[in-house]
Amino acid sequence: MTENRVVITGLGVCAPNGTTVEEFLHAIKNGLSGISHQPELERLGFSCQIAGKPTLDEARIAQYFTPLEIRSLASSGIVYGVIAGLDAWRNAGLEISAAADPDWDSGTFFGTGTSGIDKFRWAINKIDELDIRKLGSSVVAQTMASGVSAFISGKLGLGNQVSTNSAACATGTESILMAYDHIKSGKARRMLAGSTSDSGPYIWGGFDAMKVCTFKHNNSPESGSRPMSATASGFVPGSGAGAIVLESLESAQSRNASIYAEVIGGHINSGGQRGGGTMTAPNPGAVQRCIVKAIENARINPEDIDVINGHLTATSKDALEIENWKHALGSSKENFPYINSLKGMIGHCISASGSIECVASVLQLYEEFIFPNINCEDLNLEISSLIDERRVPRQLLKRSFNILAKASFGFGDVNACLILKKYRNG
Repeated sequence: MTENRVVITGLGVCAPNGTTVEEFLHAIKNGLSGISHQPELERLGFSCQIAGKPTLDEARIAQYFTPLEIRSLASSGIVYGVIAGLDAWRNAGLEISAAADPDWDSGTFFGTGTSGIDKFRWAINKIDELDIRKLGSSVVAQTMASGVSAFISGKLGLGNQVSTNSAACATGTESILMAYDHIKSGKARRMLAGSTSDSGPYIWGGFDAMKVCTFKHNNSPESGSRPMSATASGFVPGSGAGAIVLESLESAQSRNASIYAEVIGGHINSGGQRGGGTMTAPNPGAVQRCIVKAIENARINPEDIDVINGHLTATSKDALEIENWKHALGSSKENFPYINSLKGMIGHCISASGSIECVASVLQLYEEFIFPNINCEDLNLEISSLIDERRVPRQLLKRSFNILAKASFGFGDVNACLILKKYRNG
């Protein structure tokens, strides 16, 4: 059976350090942080009182939602997802059609961890107050897990598969791989893939209680998220959304679309919470297997990988992630690929992290640069013992490269690894 080549033709992002592709590109090139102090977290007594949260005003939101929708809208994740998704669609040169018939050739896999937690809280309070009749008609659409994909589908008229996946911090990367497989097998011409995460204390509180978030930088927010640093003290929570339009090469060429990159393979697996894996810790064997299988699926050699965009959350597991990559690639200390983490700039955006980081990865390939690892001037000695510290760039590197590997690892011991290639005509 002939398989379609799959390319990326559209990007959208709603991140803490940029809510348009242009803003985001400028921020990641220049190492600009989107992490700030959150007065509400301080008021509630959180240990970690800083977070990454997209900045949006009412005028921007009004460009994507009707006045009726806005009147009862209380799901930040849906707001972020719709903005990123519709921006990616337009960025791909596709029209937002008002046609009577659905677009049977287009669909979406748009993931999330939870949906509308603030709306859920409001609804629960109304029920407890015996005000059930005041719930209105929007509660279900905003609190069902698939709310984000349903909103996007309705605004774009998508007629192919419309679904919401959820795999903790691996959600966004998983959604892109699902879309890739869907197009590769001929089930759709194009798919909008991405993920989103709500903002606020009801999302971030559980992580604060687990003591996995830093509490040492409440007075210096921009230096708080420190992937691969010797002074990393936990992750900084974040939120937002990333979106990517994937399309068959034939479809993209037929409409003379601009092409950002090609998806050439990947793999998704689970460590089964065995072999050292738990609900919150990865099974190293499964992580290494995911990387190896992704490379095999992409039909490349380990040494072909030029850049890794890691998961790297600024916890004690950063060195283990580097070790897993090194084993999977069979690389020496000197020939390890360049590696970077976006979380120094935006924090850990939970279920949105993979998609936002995939947008950053595609931009690196297309615009020919490697963004800097900020807050990593004091590289963890465990990491520098494994790889040459020059492979962890602290300054922007301007260079063309061919292949990037992007991985995300999530609670529940789940893994996803995506292989991207620079697109060249012919």
